[in-house]
Amino acid sequence: MTSISLHPAIDHGLRQGAPDFSGGTLVCACADRPVTVRIGSQVLHNHACGCTKCWKPKGALFSIVGVVPQDKVEVVANGDKLHVVDPSATIQRHACRQCGVHLYGIIEKDHPFKGLAFIHTEFSRDSGWAPPEFAAFVSSAIESGANPSDMPAIRARLKELGLEPYDCLSPPLMDAIATHSANAAKQAARLQE
Repeated sequence: MTSISLHPAIDHGLRQGAPDFSGGTLVCACADRPVTVRIGSQVLHNHACGCTKCWKPKGALFSIVGVVPQDKVEVVANGDKLHVVDPSATIQRHACRQCGVHLYGIIEKDHPFKGLAFIHTEFSRDSGWAPPEFAAFVSSAIESGANPSDMPAIRARLKELGLEPYDCLSPPLMDAIATHSANAAKQAARLQE
């Protein structure tokens, strides 16, 4: 089953994180004036993502996306090279104009995940990052070029790696979104009374 390539960071198994790891530095792929971003915490969770918006290395079916508090993200070098990939997207993905690497994304509008940043730990030379815990938006890999007939094998490979495949986010994260929506609806109803 290992012949299916999902992403270079997980194809040969998941590396365990360090319990005392408190963050590191992300560096884009540029040889000249690389963008450097300091992350001041371990990821709250990490996952493989099949969506078409997240940055993936060439040939990968999935991206690897970690989530940290937004206030733990600091651009420390060559931030002038960053731009927002799609200003209309919910997640404002900041990428290097030169190499195209996405380093972090933030949500600025009202959203259950506002205040969080989405990062790609594969661009860190620091070891200790928590590994992915699940796979999200698995069916979307078809939109990125996966053959639909390969999807059962892709899901089986994800499970073999210990990554439960979902066609949305994990149940706890979906619960957080639903809780946010329910609370917003209750508050709107109170305001209308």
